[in-house]
Amino acid sequence: MEVAALTDINGGLNLTDGHARLALSNEQAEVIEQFPTLFHEASRRRFADIETEAHRVFFDTIGQHTAPVGTGRILSCYSSTLATDIVARALPVGTKVALLHPTFDNIADLFRTRGLSLTALSEADLMEQRWPSAVDVIAITHPNNPTGLVTPPDHLRSLAEHAARAGQTVIVDAAFRGQVRSAQYDTYAILDAAGVDWITFEDTGKLWPMHEMKIGMLVFSERHAAAIEAAFAESLLSASPAVLLLVRELARDWAAGGFESARALVERNRRIVSDEIGRVGLELADPKSEISVARIQLPAGGPDSAKLYREMVGRGVHVLPCPPFHWANPEEGLRLIRVSLARPSDAVEAAARTLASTFAELA
Repeated sequence: MEVAALTDINGGLNLTDGHARLALSNEQAEVIEQFPTLFHEASRRRFADIETEAHRVFFDTIGQHTAPVGTGRILSCYSSTLATDIVARALPVGTKVALLHPTFDNIADLFRTRGLSLTALSEADLMEQRWPSAVDVIAITHPNNPTGLVTPPDHLRSLAEHAARAGQTVIVDAAFRGQVRSAQYDTYAILDAAGVDWITFEDTGKLWPMHEMKIGMLVFSERHAAAIEAAFAESLLSASPAVLLLVRELARDWAAGGFESARALVERNRRIVSDEIGRVGLELADPKSEISVARIQLPAGGPDSAKLYREMVGRGVHVLPCPPFHWANPEEGLRLIRVSLARPSDAVEAAARTLASTFAELA
């Protein structure tokens, strides 16, 4: 569905993927103007030095001060999806994984494709700290996509300590971490203090409108180093040092006010969506979410999200029905539809208005 939105020959509104598809801020435009200089810097300096420097700036910007920068246990990938697939190949076939439910569906897809066995860990179980025992891996998304749920630090500590006792690995997909302050406590300090084996994913694609010039970072504890490094080497040699330098500069801008500007835009767009759908009696499913997507709750008895999606595509607006996010029980997502907020406000308003009018006609 996201590919269909990107390749729509009629130029429809694309509110599907969570990537930042925005106009550059003035500060970001200045960074782009520096790109020729950054490109030449990438030609002069050692890749390892560039990567370490970019990692240090980025991880410090998002509060991860004890991440293993400079140890070789942070690998730069073209995307966090590639990083996820590398991990799925590095884990032994048949590995039993308890995966958060609902969550971004390509995690489940990649794990299943590589022969891993999945069971669902509900958000309620996470918040009640009910941790599964008969699995090898517990995988969460922090903040969760599409709900925006942030795993509190005490809950991550409880999970890590449980997993350490049970000999399990904790996986944390933190692709949206940079958008939410409350998600930026130092997870690496908590995981290391618990003595648990762990793997994390970090990403820049949700933060800045860089037309896929992004870095997905794959981070891991010592136990998984050999397997992950081998799987990584099968997939790529390295990410671009020029893009790493771009990440360095954009992270500096994020720390110097870019975060606040982006947050203001996302929250303005969330209010726009809430106001437009409220006119036809619809509500946001996760009103306290702070990530750059929003779910809309559809009432029983009216059109479900699959039908609403089809009708909206016919009107030139692309959003996402939520059954795929409910990877273990797709029917749970039929009454939910997701829109991206990392778009210009006029596009969000037009899409939300179309969604509201389409729903009203079908109801």
